[in-house]
Amino acid sequence: MFQLQGPQLLQMLEKSLRKFLPESLKVYGTVFHMNQGNPFKLKALVDKWPDFNTVVVRPQEQEMVDNWDHYTNTYQIYSKDPKNCQELLGSPEVINWKQHLQIQSSQPNLNEVIQNLAASKSFKVKHTERFLYVVADTVKKLIPSLLDVKNLPPGGGKPKAINQEMFKLSSLDVTHAALVNKFWHFGGNEKSQRFIECCIQKFPTFCLLGPEGNPVCWDLMDQTGEIRMAGTLPEYRKQGLISYVIYIQTQALNNLGFPIYSHTDKNNKIMQKMSYNLHHIRMPCTWNQWYCVPL
Repeated sequence: MFQLQGPQLLQMLEKSLRKFLPESLKVYGTVFHMNQGNPFKLKALVDKWPDFNTVVVRPQEQEMVDNWDHYTNTYQIYSKDPKNCQELLGSPEVINWKQHLQIQSSQPNLNEVIQNLAASKSFKVKHTERFLYVVADTVKKLIPSLLDVKNLPPGGGKPKAINQEMFKLSSLDVTHAALVNKFWHFGGNEKSQRFIECCIQKFPTFCLLGPEGNPVCWDLMDQTGEIRMAGTLPEYRKQGLISYVIYIQTQALNNLGFPIYSHTDKNNKIMQKMSYNLHHIRMPCTWNQWYCVPL
């Protein structure tokens, strides 16, 4: 296993991963931001170079000191040969199989390998699979073959107007992490709040402040650059606020040249409709997360 160090090699990796989109999206998005200053201090490992089969992006060992913090202990994986990467992923130099951990990928066909690994390592694993969406501008730039303009709804992907006298566009600060954590499906605990604090500190965030000056709607990014953890206070829902915030955020991130993507629960028809109206295009592959816990 080789660690790619230095800007030149990481830029080569980013360029190579573009050829395998959208299946490489989770890893591509992470490596993209590693090339923009690497705010989460991640490292990229490949099985060989330059003609790699498998890429694993993970934190530095010194960051993974809490064996129970699966938010920090998260691995992004892309493999050209998912059926034959089990030995590599089983290596302790690649994945620390003594910790609670998460594996994320845009390749659902990694499931069999990860399930086999978990069984061999005496781990319990919970697999979550969701729809993967990419903003039309990003699709046009990176994977134009998936852009079917005639299937996009009219309106240019713009949301309905909001009452800008009542709601003010702003950004989150660390003191708002508890609020985000309360409404995040994968959160609600002390370790997830610490992770959210880190995301707020390291990436652009967007929110709407209500009449009392507190966030009523918000959206932020995780360490892979994915738009995540969006939420609205229950009393302010069904007013189009989250559509507005996500639209503003995608405009800002697009101006920075960021790849913009997100995931949505397969049962969440409201968010799926919103994604469609905002010209977020559903990918043929899915968003996958494996939460692995030692037995």
